[in-house]
Amino acid sequence: MQKQQSWDHQQVLAVRNSASFRESPKEDREEEEGARSALIAFRAKEEQIERKKIEVREKVHAQLGRVEEETKRLAEIREELEALADPMRKDVAGLRKRIDAVNKELKPLGYSCQRKLVSESERLRMKKLEELSKHIDSLH
Repeated sequence: MQKQQSWDHQQVLAVRNSASFRESPKEDREEEEGARSALIAFRAKEEQIERKKIEVREKVHAQLGRVEEETKRLAEIREELEALADPMRKDVAGLRKRIDAVNKELKPLGYSCQRKLVSESERLRMKKLEELSKHIDSLH
């Protein structure tokens, strides 16, 4: 009985082996096709992800450009508001600059004028002294 079971078992294995041997190329092809289709699906998904990344990157760059433009515009509006808050500020600043420039020009002129006045004064004093000296000499 045990021999019979052993022999039956061997036949089952032989049938399985022969069946799997006959079906193996078909199964291999099906498995290969499955692997190919999985690879194709994977590559398609990767390409889709890459396209989505590029699309998102472009959207972010566009948004950054708009943000920069709006930042510049806000700075301009802030300047306009400051000008409205104190309309004379700009004029006063311009006048201060002009006054400073004139003061810079006048300073050397003031020094030269002062020197001339001092030398003129000294000359007049010398002249007076000479006149007094002559007058004193004429009295003697």
